[in-house]
Amino acid sequence: MEAPAASPRLTQLSHGAGCACKLPPGLVHDVIAGLPRPQSPDLLVGLETADDAAVYRVSDELAVVTTVDFFTPIVDDPYDFGRVAATNALSDVYAMGGTPLTALNLVAYSVEDLGREPLVEILRGGSDAAAAAGVAIVGGHSIDDAEPKYGLAVTGTVHPDRVMRNSTARAGDALFLTKPVGSGVVSTALKRGLASPATAAAALEVMTTLNRDAAARALDAGPSAMTDVTGFGLLGHLHELCELLAGAVPAIDGVLDLLRSHEPPVAGGTRRNRDWLSPWVEWADGVSDERRWLLYDAMTSGGLLVAAGEDSGAPGVRIGRLVEGRAGAIAVSA
Repeated sequence: MEAPAASPRLTQLSHGAGCACKLPPGLVHDVIAGLPRPQSPDLLVGLETADDAAVYRVSDELAVVTTVDFFTPIVDDPYDFGRVAATNALSDVYAMGGTPLTALNLVAYSVEDLGREPLVEILRGGSDAAAAAGVAIVGGHSIDDAEPKYGLAVTGTVHPDRVMRNSTARAGDALFLTKPVGSGVVSTALKRGLASPATAAAALEVMTTLNRDAAARALDAGPSAMTDVTGFGLLGHLHELCELLAGAVPAIDGVLDLLRSHEPPVAGGTRRNRDWLSPWVEWADGVSDERRWLLYDAMTSGGLLVAAGEDSGAPGVRIGRLVEGRAGAIAVSA
């Protein structure tokens, strides 16, 4: 009798990994530029600012937050893939200042190619992450696809007067980051067999930590703006006018060593981020190549980026500040 075939490594089944498989941001902007914009005084956040979620007011006291996020495998273990994907999708609601309530599964999977059990584990991981957030998964949609994909469409609520946005930061505010960066580097290293078990475990811990508690602390600090850091990299989500201290940005353990290697594990999404943002970034002398790649890294389930007063008590590490000057410019010092 033949032994059963070993389960395939999920990261070998996709051309990209996690949020690094997003379409280039410039292309997305161009494609939607000609589409009609919904017009309603109750649409508080729509397409205009490429925010983390849409927000629609239903009464003076209540607005609905709606978002969707799904992607290809970023880790090999099906259960962990489900946890990361669900944690990542829920983050958009937290970034808007909201509370997620319900979610729908989005699944692309080939039972014929991969068998039933990995799919069960993916959904179990997503269910456990949602349950930890107090979110009910109430349905979903699936299609047959040889390249696995998983994520959630999430609905939440927020008070209309307490919506957080990515476009309202004040000059003079400090910038705080609540998680270390580099998950895109680690996922690419995993695909190439380069990531150590310790580095992979550190990245998984980052990617499966809900942004719920950090968001609550950030809201207590009275921030002017907030977003989460994902596929467009830290610099992409900082595409406002700011000064950034590269050396202050925390990295996942082992990531800088990976980036110092002869062939650093840089994802295609990270390279696209660099191509998109290069005209806007001014690098000071002394910022190393590995630090530059780190700031462009196409992340999955990253932390919150919070703009708030210097002494506000905002959570995370202070990594820079908002300044007056050329709109969209990012000055990076060592």
